[in-house]
Amino acid sequence: MSLKVEELDNNQKFRQILVIKYADLIPFIFDNLKRFTFLMAFFCFLSAVFLGIAVYSRIILISACPFSKVIFHSFLGFLIIPAISIPIHEILHVIPFYLSGARDIRMGMDLKQYIFYVTAHRYVASPLQFIIVALTPFLLISLVVIYLIIIFPPLWKWSFSAFLFVHSTMCAGDFALMNFYYINRDKTIYTWDDVDAKTAYFYEEI
Repeated sequence: MSLKVEELDNNQKFRQILVIKYADLIPFIFDNLKRFTFLMAFFCFLSAVFLGIAVYSRIILISACPFSKVIFHSFLGFLIIPAISIPIHEILHVIPFYLSGARDIRMGMDLKQYIFYVTAHRYVASPLQFIIVALTPFLLISLVVIYLIIIFPPLWKWSFSAFLFVHSTMCAGDFALMNFYYINRDKTIYTWDDVDAKTAYFYEEI
């Protein structure tokens, strides 16, 4: 059973270690992206592999294709499919939240920071729950797109491989948040959001 917010605030076993306003998410994300860890090295490696697949698809597989078709599929891979994938990505955050017991789940966006987010109002997430929620879209979408790259003809391989790379960059914020947990892996950190106040709270179990 999930902890209650009141249990974190009124229990000597927990200590508040961080408060983040949604308006300050981008500096927090960039700060954790810059902290080089095994997790960030792994994320950069995967992104480089995805980029390599896209380059291979473009140079080797469709070098003889009509330029107009290449442009069209480039447009698909870099713009159209990523735009379509945004709600799918966010729904894939919702599912593990819901399965873990959260019910007041909300989606939002901050156009000033160019971010979309999913969170559960006043729901306390354990480290494992938080990581599963953060990682699910990256894993599922990457696996599905890799399968599509394998089975589709060359021009579509280019579209999907371009999207595979773009989507990995779209997941940078998720990996930055996971990197915060990785950096503090010697601690057991619980988090909850007050969506009305647009604020996230992090507590360490003492």
